[in-house]
This record gives sequence, C-alpha cells and structure tokens, in this order.
Amino acid sequence: MTRSLRARLSWIGALAFASGFPFGLINEALPVYLRTHGASLEEIGRVAAITAPWSLKFLWAPLVDRVGSRRQWIAGCLALIAALTLVLGHTDPTRIGAAFWLVALAIVTLSATQDVAIDAYTIEITSRQELGVANSVRIAAYRVAMFTAGGVLIWLAGRSGWDTSFTVGTAALVALTGAALLLPSPDVSAGRPLAIWEPLRALLIRKDIWAVVAFALLFKLDIAALEPMTRPFWVDRGFSLTEIGAVLTTGRIIATIAGAALGGVLTSWWGIFRGLWVLGLVQAFSSLGYWAAATAAPSKPLILSAALFENFAAGLGTSAYLAFLMSVCEKRYAATQFALLSALLAVTRSGAGEASGALTEHMGYGGYFLLTFALAFPAYLLLAKIRHAPDAVPGER
Repeated sequence: MTRSLRARLSWIGALAFASGFPFGLINEALPVYLRTHGASLEEIGRVAAITAPWSLKFLWAPLVDRVGSRRQWIAGCLALIAALTLVLGHTDPTRIGAAFWLVALAIVTLSATQDVAIDAYTIEITSRQELGVANSVRIAAYRVAMFTAGGVLIWLAGRSGWDTSFTVGTAALVALTGAALLLPSPDVSAGRPLAIWEPLRALLIRKDIWAVVAFALLFKLDIAALEPMTRPFWVDRGFSLTEIGAVLTTGRIIATIAGAALGGVLTSWWGIFRGLWVLGLVQAFSSLGYWAAATAAPSKPLILSAALFENFAAGLGTSAYLAFLMSVCEKRYAATQFALLSALLAVTRSGAGEASGALTEHMGYGGYFLLTFALAFPAYLLLAKIRHAPDAVPGER
C-alpha cells in the first residue's frame, strides 16, 4: 500500500466516522434517551419518521455538486450538528413538543447533506481498483461511529447523566469539524455540472440503467428483510438486555468490521463483478443461520453464532455493493448520482421492514427467515446485465 493510498484511506475512515456518528445518535441513543425520560412508545416511534432525509437526500444533492467545496459542506454541517446536539441534550424530554422534533429533524437533514458530500469526496479521491479496500475502511469506521454514539454515550449517561453524555458527543463532533477543515482538496479535472438535471440525465441515458437500478434495489433485499426481526427474535429466545448489549452488540461490531475488511480486500483482488456474486452468495446463506436457530431447540450459542455470521456476511456483501454503486458514478456528478443510487437501498429497507412484522407473525420465525434466504436470489438474475455497467462510465476511473 502506497503512502498516498494510506493517507487517503485515513481521510476516508475519518469521514465515515463523521457520517456514522449522527446516525447512531438518532437511531440508537435517542430512543433510549426518550424512554428513560418516560416517553411513550408512540412518541419514540416518531424517530423513524424524522429519518426521511437520509432517503430523500438525492433531492438536494445537485446543490452540493454545484455550490461550494466538499470541505465546506462537510465542516459546515458537522459544526451545526454539534451545536444542535448540545441543544437536544439540554432540552427537557419530559415535555416533548414541536421544537424538540424540529431540532432532531435538523440534525438528520444536516447529516444527510454531509453524507452527500462525503460520498462524493470518497468517489473523487478513489480509483475503481481502490473502491473495494476504500469501502472496507468506510464500513468499519461507520459502524464503529454508530455504536460509539449508540453504545458509549448510553453507557456514559448511566454513569454521569445524559447532560454529560450529550456534551461529550458534542465535543466529539467539534473535533470532527476541526479535522474536516484540514481535508485535502480532491484533484478533479472534469468540473461541476452546468445544470441541475444534468447528473440525472447522464445516469438515465446509460445503457441498461434499468438493470443497475433494479440490482441496487434487490441485492440487499434479504438482509433488509432479515434484520428488523432479529432483535425481537433475541428477546423472545430469552436474551436479557445486558446480554444483548454486552455480548451480541459487541460481537456484531467485530464481525461486521471483519467482514467489511475481508470483503474490501477480496473485491479489490477479484474485481467488483466477482465480488458481487461470491460475497452476495455468502450474504444470502446468513439467513439460513437464523432459520436453523429458529427451528432448532432454543440455544443461545446457536443464536449468537447466527448473529455473528449474519453481520460478518453483511459486511462482506456491503463492501462489494458500495464498490459497485460508486463504480457507476461519474466523478463530476458524484454527489447526485451516488445519492440517487444509495437511496434505493433506503427504499428497500423501508419496504422490507414495513412488511417484516406481519409476515413473521403469519409465518413464524423459521418460515420467515427461510423466506429471506429466497429473497437473495432475484438480484442474481440481473448480474449478466450489470456486469459491464462500470465500463460505460465516461472518463478515467
């Protein structure tokens, strides 16, 4: 690994941490914060409603492509997120009103906006051959950040109170803002788009773009359907909150990072196409681990093994998946095109998650987990069509 690549991977990891921290704050820490202050389950359910900007970020991604630098967008958003995190942590959650939700929504919107700039910056400084290892670093750093915000801050709140916890979270975001101000400028010769519709038009006229879109929707469908039902499955099989937090969560972090690291190396070694079908197959078989745990006699070691394998396999598949999405984006349209393509995964998660509960109640855990295994294979019907999609991208990758 060259010194230049090591330096770029360091920045990619730091930016991925900055991206994952607000996600963990909202999705992991905020529901616990509200519940410990007596919020109802209906109120806590509103957390899901305010996460919409992460799915809709493609709507304002052209603005990020057209105005300002990547550094300005990232540092500016982080600074505002830090300020709003401090406000959120010192707002009385026993009197939840519109102001509380507006602050939380603003954090999500700013986080989604910085994600657009971070994704674009990563594409701009990374060649196609480096996307595998770059995404392994991204996934690992993102997960560490997510569980830092959703684990360390909760632990700290139990020791010193929520005020201290949110203050420490704010300090971490301020430090990330300072780092973002030092971000090196990417060497991009293509320039910025002249019209807002130009990135979308350039993507839509690509040969077999319908197959790329369909593949982006389907490749992670099995994991998107599986994950919402794993947590209630743990509870129903007798895992305590302490076991879930200390054993399952810690083990899953390690497994995901290991899978992402290996997936990045293998994708770089084999190439994106081979990485997709081989690592996607491993990802598919993770559903069978949960199916075995659901149909066998209750066994915590078996469930733990299924959880660890599922997160390891998901890390493998995600490395190849993100490398593919980045490989079909033009560098001058990086922000808008990647925001559009990555938003398709959010659509998959939303649709699969919405249906998962009712289907599991009807089919039982075993039947549903077996169904998620079958959901892995429609994407394979599109592999032949998307094999040469990256080769259609104009310019040097």
